[in-house]
Amino acid sequence: MALDFADAASALSLARQLSPQLCRVKVGKELFTAAGPALVEQLQRIGFAVFLDLKFHDIPNTVAQACKAAAALGVWMLDVHALGGRAMMVAARAALDHATVRPRLIAVTVLTSMAASDLLEVGIRVSPGEAALRLAKLSAECALDGVVCSAQEASVLRQQCGAEFLLVTPGIRLEDSAADDQKRIATPAFALANGASYLVVGRPVTRAIDPAAALRALAAAAA
Repeated sequence: MALDFADAASALSLARQLSPQLCRVKVGKELFTAAGPALVEQLQRIGFAVFLDLKFHDIPNTVAQACKAAAALGVWMLDVHALGGRAMMVAARAALDHATVRPRLIAVTVLTSMAASDLLEVGIRVSPGEAALRLAKLSAECALDGVVCSAQEASVLRQQCGAEFLLVTPGIRLEDSAADDQKRIATPAFALANGASYLVVGRPVTRAIDPAAALRALAAAAA
């Protein structure tokens, strides 16, 4: 569950309406910048495993130290940008080797807000699916646990990267949900059928009148 809020109070209010038995929670850039490590600790105290979604992308040493600091918070999972390259991802993975409890480390392939035309503007002259596959294979070679990808690419990545490789798919919507700013969206059933390991859900639940009921509906749709 993506806690895409601007402050800790709003995030905690939503989290307290949800069940740690039905979902984990994701803390992204906006919320972490506003609330910091203290919020991660509060979410853990009320029973949630935390995916720290900061998408580190910098020189290898800087990313390695950031990953080490994230591991010290006890997060369940964290991510880097695969476009940071091999040296950066290898350094990030090595930085977690001595963590008391090693978090899962995954890499972002192609953002689900990007279509082929967006990639072309930044000089990537292949389809989102081909770019995601190349970056997923590189991530696997660097011993990362998995990648963030669109559900539309998940089946090919599952075939190419194996059964144990984690595929985390954002852009999850029910049939009647708005796409918002996502361009490559999918239903829970479609994502799971295509090989997704974990689904990232935000606004269909966080903006619902009854978030707990919306989460139960998503869980039912994924069953």
